[in-house]
Amino acid sequence: MTNPTSTTPLPAARAGRREWTALGVLMLPLLLVSMDVSVLYFAIPAINADLRPSGTQQLWIFDIYAFVLAGLLMTMGSLGDRVGRRRLLLTGAAAFGAASLAAAYANSAETLIAARAVLGIGGATLMPSTMAIVRTMFTDPGQRAKAIGIWSGVMTGGIALGSVLSGVLVQYFCWGSVFLVNLPAMALLLVLGPILLPESKNPAPGRFDLVGVPLSMAAVLPVVYGLKEIAAEGVHPLYAVSIGVGLLFAALFVQRQRTAASPMISPALFRGRAFAPAVLLNLVSSFAMMGSAFFTTQYLQSVLGKSALEAALWALLPSVPIGLAAPLATQLVQKGVNRAYVVTAGFTIGAAGYGLLALTGTDSLWLLLAGCAVLASGIVMVLSQMTDLALSAVPVERAGSAASLLETGQEFGGALGMAVLGSVGTAVYRHEMPAGAPAPARETLGAALAVADRLPAEAGTALATAARHAFTTGMHGAALAATAVLLLAAAAAGATLRKVHVRAPDAEPEPVEPARAAV
Repeated sequence: MTNPTSTTPLPAARAGRREWTALGVLMLPLLLVSMDVSVLYFAIPAINADLRPSGTQQLWIFDIYAFVLAGLLMTMGSLGDRVGRRRLLLTGAAAFGAASLAAAYANSAETLIAARAVLGIGGATLMPSTMAIVRTMFTDPGQRAKAIGIWSGVMTGGIALGSVLSGVLVQYFCWGSVFLVNLPAMALLLVLGPILLPESKNPAPGRFDLVGVPLSMAAVLPVVYGLKEIAAEGVHPLYAVSIGVGLLFAALFVQRQRTAASPMISPALFRGRAFAPAVLLNLVSSFAMMGSAFFTTQYLQSVLGKSALEAALWALLPSVPIGLAAPLATQLVQKGVNRAYVVTAGFTIGAAGYGLLALTGTDSLWLLLAGCAVLASGIVMVLSQMTDLALSAVPVERAGSAASLLETGQEFGGALGMAVLGSVGTAVYRHEMPAGAPAPARETLGAALAVADRLPAEAGTALATAARHAFTTGMHGAALAATAVLLLAAAAAGATLRKVHVRAPDAEPEPVEPARAAV
């Protein structure tokens, strides 16, 4: 029973060598899960030659992983709070490893699609579990902020590393090697996880919300699908209907969570002043990061003429400052700088990065890379601080649900960034293309270059030059739109976070296995 006269909280226990070693083990599955988003970029030609998938099957090979991952994040976060985060993490690692083995030796497109779906299920268990376990292991605010900064950097860097790794592996080994690389890390996690990681869960979770599971998936999947298709194919009534259906189910899901006796996502998470702004600003950060990738990858390959592997290697350079940005933000906050100012600065730096992208010409490799580096540095500053703020503002027993909501927001933000900024860039591209250009060439840069290759030399060169100029101008338009979004986010962060003081809601302490808790 709580002593009503006691007002001074006990100091948080500081993590030791065991916890920091455990963090290193946790980063392995996180890195692989984030890499699997992009690991098929260079493997798909070899897969096509070997398995001969249809066009629809090829799309599902690419997309099924991200769809399943996004759809199950909230379910798995809530499940981890109930059955134990370590138990769910190790179960997911076993499933991820088995699915990686099945994918590596798939002898048909259907088998590969099924294996990628299971990989998505495993990824959905791993991502919120790793973040929730970090929240459990690091109770000291300063140490937790450093650990979350590392988590954010690994998560962001893994996406860039995945495409490069796949290119190198496919060049020297069979395409299945892009999946086999997962096995050693998952085996290490299964061996060391039970030794190093503490078990933790909600001591009074209530019954699992079985109705909330299909509602959450029906809310997330149609919206993510619609946004991804708009980014790839342009605005179409079918995609708009898909988003509308998803939003309808989202409203039903919210109503369910407000009225259920044991909701999947507790409304109590939003009662404080910190969690909701953190989720929204985190979503904007993902919007900016993924929106830029839509243009920069095409610019490197189709405007500058780099090969796919060359483009991926060049794209790694902007990832270097990411390793410094999150620790810098953490140090500033720990030295007494108001978090609101650090986040505002991060959004402003990100806006400056987009400003540099708006200055690129059709032969501006270094300016593009500088813009991407500045943008990534600013956004990672925001991501690390918003993740720390969100997890600090909720009780430990709800860390899994909070982490899953953050990551679902990131999925939405990334899809929204590609759809919105991609649509802006496409609209400008079509406006800038010459009126007499062939109809396919007026749709996309890739189509224009394909048409140019079939034309006589002089006409083909003129069309390709015009298309590259139009695409670059479209990137300028999208960059200016993103700059405006980030400056608005900077102003919103300054206004909403300035007076936010992190104080998690009162809760009973979370049970931790004595043998695992001791250092």
